[in-house]
Amino acid sequence: MKYTEKLADRIAVTGSALCVGLDPRPDEVESVDMMRKWLEKVIEETVPYAAAYKPNIAYFEAMGSDGVKMLYDLLPAIPGDIPVILDAKRGDIGETQKYYARAYFEQMDVDAVTLNPFMGYDTLSPFLNASGKAVYLLAVTSNGGAADIERQRLADGRKVYQLVGEMVERARREGAVSEVGLVVGLTNADERLLSELPDAPMLIPGLGTQGGELSSLVGSARTSPNIINVSRGILYKNPELSFAEKAATFAAQISRALFLPSAS
Repeated sequence: MKYTEKLADRIAVTGSALCVGLDPRPDEVESVDMMRKWLEKVIEETVPYAAAYKPNIAYFEAMGSDGVKMLYDLLPAIPGDIPVILDAKRGDIGETQKYYARAYFEQMDVDAVTLNPFMGYDTLSPFLNASGKAVYLLAVTSNGGAADIERQRLADGRKVYQLVGEMVERARREGAVSEVGLVVGLTNADERLLSELPDAPMLIPGLGTQGGELSSLVGSARTSPNIINVSRGILYKNPELSFAEKAATFAAQISRALFLPSAS
Protein backbone atom coordinates (compact mmCIF):
# COMPACT_ATOMS: atom_id res chain seq x y z
CA MET A 1 0.00 0.00 0.00
CA LYS A 2 1.24 3.47 -0.83
CA TYR A 3 1.79 5.90 2.01
CA THR A 4 -0.85 8.31 0.65
CA GLU A 5 -3.37 5.48 0.50
CA LYS A 6 -2.73 4.58 4.12
CA LEU A 7 -3.05 8.24 5.12
CA ALA A 8 -6.23 8.75 3.07
CA ASP A 9 -7.77 5.65 4.63
CA ARG A 10 -7.05 6.93 8.10
CA ILE A 11 -8.44 10.38 7.29
CA ALA A 12 -11.64 8.64 6.15
CA VAL A 13 -11.82 6.62 9.37
CA THR A 14 -11.38 9.64 11.66
CA GLY A 15 -13.28 12.14 9.52
CA SER A 16 -10.44 14.58 10.12
CA ALA A 17 -6.85 15.27 9.09
CA LEU A 18 -5.43 15.80 12.57
CA CYS A 19 -1.81 14.85 13.14
CA VAL A 20 -0.94 14.62 16.83
CA GLY A 21 2.59 15.85 17.45
CA LEU A 22 4.53 14.00 20.14
CA ASP A 23 6.94 16.57 21.58
CA PRO A 24 7.81 15.40 25.12
CA ARG A 25 9.62 18.12 27.05
CA PRO A 26 12.30 16.46 29.22
CA ASP A 27 12.03 19.07 31.97
CA GLU A 28 8.29 18.47 32.47
CA VAL A 29 8.63 15.13 34.31
CA GLU A 30 10.97 13.52 36.82
CA SER A 31 11.99 10.43 34.84
CA VAL A 32 12.00 8.86 31.41
CA ASP A 33 9.70 6.14 32.72
CA MET A 34 7.13 8.76 33.76
CA MET A 35 7.47 10.39 30.35
CA ARG A 36 6.86 7.09 28.60
CA LYS A 37 3.68 6.47 30.61
CA TRP A 38 2.54 10.04 29.89
CA LEU A 39 3.05 9.58 26.15
CA GLU A 40 1.28 6.23 26.22
CA LYS A 41 -1.67 8.03 27.81
CA VAL A 42 -1.57 10.72 25.09
CA ILE A 43 -1.68 8.06 22.40
CA GLU A 44 -4.37 5.98 24.11
CA GLU A 45 -6.69 8.99 24.47
CA THR A 46 -6.11 10.52 21.03
CA VAL A 47 -6.24 7.39 18.84
CA PRO A 48 -9.92 7.90 17.88
CA TYR A 49 -9.10 11.34 16.44
CA ALA A 50 -5.58 10.93 15.06
CA ALA A 51 -5.08 10.54 11.32
CA ALA A 52 -1.33 10.42 12.01
CA TYR A 53 1.26 10.88 14.76
CA LYS A 54 4.41 12.95 14.45
CA PRO A 55 7.11 12.30 17.06
CA ASN A 56 9.81 14.98 16.98
CA ILE A 57 13.10 13.16 17.43
CA ALA A 58 14.87 16.13 19.07
CA TYR A 59 12.79 15.86 22.26
CA PHE A 60 13.65 12.19 22.62
CA GLU A 61 17.34 12.69 21.85
CA ALA A 62 17.50 15.40 24.55
CA MET A 63 16.83 12.66 27.10
CA GLY A 64 19.90 10.72 26.00
CA SER A 65 20.04 7.05 25.16
CA ASP A 66 17.06 6.35 27.45
CA GLY A 67 14.99 8.84 25.48
CA VAL A 68 15.91 7.28 22.15
CA LYS A 69 15.10 3.83 23.51
CA MET A 70 11.77 5.21 24.72
CA LEU A 71 10.95 6.34 21.19
CA TYR A 72 11.73 2.87 19.83
CA ASP A 73 9.59 1.29 22.55
CA LEU A 74 6.76 3.78 22.02
CA LEU A 75 6.30 3.28 18.28
CA PRO A 76 4.65 -0.17 18.64
CA ALA A 77 2.03 1.45 20.91
CA ILE A 78 0.70 3.33 17.87
CA PRO A 79 -1.85 1.19 15.97
CA GLY A 80 -0.46 -0.08 12.68
CA ASP A 81 -3.15 1.56 10.55
CA ILE A 82 -2.12 5.04 11.72
CA PRO A 83 0.78 6.61 9.79
CA VAL A 84 3.79 7.74 11.82
CA ILE A 85 5.75 10.74 10.54
CA LEU A 86 9.16 11.11 12.15
CA ASP A 87 10.03 14.79 12.41
CA ALA A 88 13.79 14.67 11.96
CA LYS A 89 14.47 17.37 9.32
CA ARG A 90 17.63 15.57 8.24
CA GLY A 91 19.72 16.81 5.35
CA ASP A 92 23.27 15.62 4.70
CA ILE A 93 25.52 14.25 1.98
CA GLY A 94 24.74 10.85 0.48
CA GLU A 95 26.68 8.39 2.62
CA THR A 96 25.52 9.95 5.89
CA GLN A 97 21.97 10.31 4.60
CA LYS A 98 21.97 6.63 3.65
CA TYR A 99 22.35 5.69 7.29
CA TYR A 100 19.66 8.11 8.38
CA ALA A 101 17.34 6.41 5.89
CA ARG A 102 18.30 2.99 7.22
CA ALA A 103 17.72 4.08 10.81
CA TYR A 104 14.29 5.57 10.20
CA PHE A 105 12.79 3.36 7.50
CA GLU A 106 14.35 0.04 8.52
CA GLN A 107 15.09 0.22 12.26
CA MET A 108 12.25 2.48 13.42
CA ASP A 109 10.02 1.47 10.50
CA VAL A 110 8.20 4.81 10.47
CA ASP A 111 5.98 5.64 7.51
CA ALA A 112 7.41 9.05 6.67
CA VAL A 113 10.26 11.40 7.56
CA THR A 114 10.72 15.15 7.29
CA LEU A 115 13.85 16.16 5.35
CA ASN A 116 15.75 19.41 4.84
CA PRO A 117 16.31 19.63 1.06
CA PHE A 118 18.58 22.68 0.97
CA MET A 119 21.79 20.71 0.37
CA GLY A 120 20.36 19.50 -2.94
CA TYR A 121 18.41 16.72 -4.59
CA ASP A 122 21.16 14.12 -4.19
CA THR A 123 20.69 14.26 -0.41
CA LEU A 124 17.13 12.98 -0.87
CA SER A 125 18.11 9.96 -2.97
CA PRO A 126 18.78 7.50 -0.09
CA PHE A 127 15.17 7.99 1.06
CA LEU A 128 13.50 7.62 -2.34
CA ASN A 129 13.59 3.86 -2.86
CA ALA A 130 11.39 2.62 0.00
CA SER A 131 8.06 1.05 -0.89
CA GLY A 132 5.13 2.32 1.17
CA LYS A 133 7.18 5.18 2.64
CA ALA A 134 7.23 8.94 2.12
CA VAL A 135 9.31 12.01 2.80
CA TYR A 136 8.15 15.56 3.47
CA LEU A 137 10.52 18.27 2.26
CA LEU A 138 10.72 21.57 4.12
CA ALA A 139 9.26 24.12 1.70
CA VAL A 140 7.70 26.99 3.65
CA THR A 141 7.95 26.48 7.39
CA SER A 142 5.76 28.11 10.05
CA ASN A 143 8.47 30.26 11.66
CA GLY A 144 9.21 33.90 10.88
CA GLY A 145 12.59 32.89 9.53
CA ALA A 146 10.88 31.40 6.48
CA ALA A 147 11.29 34.89 5.05
CA ASP A 148 15.09 34.68 5.32
CA ILE A 149 15.53 31.91 2.74
CA GLU A 150 12.40 29.95 1.81
CA ARG A 151 10.31 32.92 0.65
CA GLN A 152 13.15 34.81 -1.02
CA ARG A 153 12.74 35.66 -4.70
CA LEU A 154 15.28 34.41 -7.24
CA ALA A 155 16.62 36.41 -10.17
CA ASP A 156 14.19 34.65 -12.54
CA GLY A 157 11.20 35.57 -10.39
CA ARG A 158 10.63 32.21 -8.71
CA LYS A 159 10.66 31.81 -4.94
CA VAL A 160 13.10 29.46 -3.21
CA TYR A 161 10.24 27.25 -2.04
CA GLN A 162 9.36 26.66 -5.69
CA LEU A 163 12.75 24.99 -6.12
CA VAL A 164 11.67 22.53 -3.43
CA GLY A 165 8.43 21.97 -5.33
CA GLU A 166 10.48 21.16 -8.41
CA MET A 167 12.27 18.44 -6.42
CA VAL A 168 8.88 16.82 -5.84
CA GLU A 169 8.18 16.89 -9.56
CA ARG A 170 11.65 15.54 -10.36
CA ALA A 171 11.14 12.61 -7.97
CA ARG A 172 7.90 11.74 -9.76
CA ARG A 173 9.48 12.13 -13.19
CA GLU A 174 12.39 9.88 -12.29
CA GLY A 175 10.16 7.18 -10.81
CA ALA A 176 10.92 7.47 -7.10
CA VAL A 177 9.46 4.57 -5.16
CA SER A 178 8.88 6.63 -2.00
CA GLU A 179 6.28 9.38 -2.23
CA VAL A 180 7.42 12.96 -1.79
CA GLY A 181 5.43 15.69 -0.06
CA LEU A 182 6.00 19.14 1.37
CA VAL A 183 6.04 20.83 4.76
CA VAL A 184 4.02 24.04 4.47
CA GLY A 185 3.45 26.05 7.63
CA LEU A 186 -0.12 27.19 8.13
CA THR A 187 1.06 30.61 9.27
CA ASN A 188 2.69 31.19 5.88
CA ALA A 189 0.20 29.40 3.63
CA ASP A 190 -2.11 31.30 1.31
CA GLU A 191 -3.89 30.66 -1.98
CA ARG A 192 -1.13 32.15 -4.10
CA LEU A 193 1.65 30.20 -2.39
CA LEU A 194 -0.25 26.92 -2.70
CA SER A 195 -0.82 27.57 -6.40
CA GLU A 196 2.96 27.81 -6.84
CA LEU A 197 3.58 24.34 -5.39
CA PRO A 198 2.77 20.95 -6.94
CA ASP A 199 -0.23 18.95 -5.81
CA ALA A 200 1.60 16.73 -3.33
CA PRO A 201 0.86 15.58 0.24
CA MET A 202 1.40 18.40 2.69
CA LEU A 203 2.36 18.22 6.34
CA ILE A 204 0.99 21.45 7.77
CA PRO A 205 2.16 22.67 11.19
CA GLY A 206 1.06 25.91 12.78
CA LEU A 207 -2.52 25.34 13.98
CA GLY A 208 -3.24 26.25 17.58
CA THR A 209 -0.42 27.88 19.55
CA GLN A 210 1.30 29.24 16.44
CA GLY A 211 -1.89 30.95 15.29
CA GLY A 212 -2.35 29.56 11.78
CA GLU A 213 -5.75 29.83 10.08
CA LEU A 214 -7.28 26.81 8.34
CA SER A 215 -9.20 29.10 5.99
CA SER A 216 -5.98 29.62 4.05
CA LEU A 217 -6.23 25.99 2.82
CA VAL A 218 -9.81 26.15 1.57
CA GLY A 219 -10.41 26.39 -2.17
CA SER A 220 -6.91 25.38 -3.23
CA ALA A 221 -8.31 22.46 -5.32
CA ARG A 222 -5.54 20.12 -4.15
CA THR A 223 -6.28 16.40 -4.28
CA SER A 224 -3.37 14.87 -2.34
CA PRO A 225 -4.13 14.07 1.32
CA ASN A 226 -2.95 16.79 3.69
CA ILE A 227 -2.32 16.44 7.41
CA ILE A 228 -2.61 19.25 9.98
CA ASN A 229 -0.24 18.94 12.93
CA VAL A 230 -1.06 20.05 16.47
CA SER A 231 1.50 19.48 19.23
CA ARG A 232 1.44 21.98 22.09
CA GLY A 233 -2.29 22.59 21.76
CA ILE A 234 -2.98 18.98 22.70
CA LEU A 235 -0.03 18.14 24.95
CA TYR A 236 0.36 21.26 27.08
CA LYS A 237 -2.42 23.81 26.66
CA ASN A 238 -5.62 23.72 28.76
CA PRO A 239 -4.44 21.07 31.24
CA GLU A 240 -7.92 21.00 32.78
CA LEU A 241 -9.06 19.13 29.65
CA SER A 242 -8.17 15.57 28.74
CA PHE A 243 -5.98 14.82 25.73
CA ALA A 244 -9.04 13.21 24.16
CA GLU A 245 -11.13 16.36 24.60
CA LYS A 246 -8.48 18.57 23.07
CA ALA A 247 -7.87 16.21 20.16
CA ALA A 248 -11.60 15.95 19.50
CA THR A 249 -11.90 19.74 19.39
CA PHE A 250 -9.05 20.16 16.91
CA ALA A 251 -10.26 17.24 14.80
CA ALA A 252 -13.73 18.75 14.53
CA GLN A 253 -12.28 22.18 13.72
CA ILE A 254 -10.18 20.71 10.91
CA SER A 255 -13.08 18.68 9.56
CA ARG A 256 -15.42 21.68 9.43
CA ALA A 257 -12.86 23.99 7.87
CA LEU A 258 -11.77 21.57 5.16
CA PHE A 259 -15.25 20.15 4.49
CA LEU A 260 -14.11 16.62 5.20
CA PRO A 261 -16.75 13.87 5.21
CA SER A 262 -17.87 12.41 8.53
CA ALA A 263 -15.99 9.42 9.90
CA SER A 264 -17.14 6.08 8.54
